[in-house]
Amino acid sequence: MGKKTIIVVWLVGLALASIDLAEAQQPKKVARIGFLTSSTASFNLPRFNAFREGLHDLGYVEGQNITIEYRFAEGKLGRLPDLAVELVRLKVDLIIATADAAVRAAKQASKTIPIVFVGVSDPVGEGFVTSLAQPGGNTTGLSILQAELSGKRLELLKEAFPQISRLAILFPSGSEKSMNEQKLAAQVLGIRLVLLPVRRLDDIEAAFTTVIKEGAHALLTNPSPRFASARERIVDFAVKNRLPAMYYGPEFVDAGGLMSYGPSYTDMHRRAATYVDKILKGKKPADLPVEQPTKFEFVINLKTAKQIGLTIPPNVLARADKVIK
Repeated sequence: MGKKTIIVVWLVGLALASIDLAEAQQPKKVARIGFLTSSTASFNLPRFNAFREGLHDLGYVEGQNITIEYRFAEGKLGRLPDLAVELVRLKVDLIIATADAAVRAAKQASKTIPIVFVGVSDPVGEGFVTSLAQPGGNTTGLSILQAELSGKRLELLKEAFPQISRLAILFPSGSEKSMNEQKLAAQVLGIRLVLLPVRRLDDIEAAFTTVIKEGAHALLTNPSPRFASARERIVDFAVKNRLPAMYYGPEFVDAGGLMSYGPSYTDMHRRAATYVDKILKGKKPADLPVEQPTKFEFVINLKTAKQIGLTIPPNVLARADKVIK
């Protein structure tokens, strides 16, 4: 090998080594994720943990190759637009938004930043996506089958306590159209409904007064960030008045509520991590189909049942996924 050849090979090797060194010294881009939620940090903690676990399983470590910016409206939905704008100003790569109001705020704040929703009841009806199979736009995620599950909650409550003939339902004002399944189930089961729309957190106390005034035999709570923020108040009211109560999430049962039935929100948050991974690797939200829940949880608190003097029938108890004793 001649001197010129040796010099050329040496120069090429030096150049390649320089490139490798430059790449090693060049810091890898750290993805920045915005997490926008309507409720509180304490309510969402198990869901956040599931989301982070899902990211970790996909190779993301918070503080190393991914950063998460959390924003909480704490039940005050009017704060969501400003919180969404904050995330956009931080130039996040993607926004996770929980429940309808947070998704709406995120979409108003940006038409280009990818948005992954978790826990939306009717993404097509709300105009968040064009269809479940082909969302279009910058939004996709996981829905919760609210209409179908609302009737199921009522049926489980009636099965557990057949004597119920008058049921009070706390629901977010403006969601009346999503209650058709509940109204139909009530007719079939011979239950009279006492409908209690709640627009603001301050409306909850007035709703409690109506429950007592109307002589309701039981209480059912539909999904709402406001109710999540006020779960202790709602649970305490039901226990104090010895009312059988059905909630939409296990967080209410953990707080002393009697029972809950709904999709596994922790499972959905874990699955949301797969959307983050795909989008960060170049996929567009428009091409990622909306997922519907595949895992559901029926949780019963026997401590609360005993406290208010209720007996859960064995056939209902056997169907529970989790029993708190």
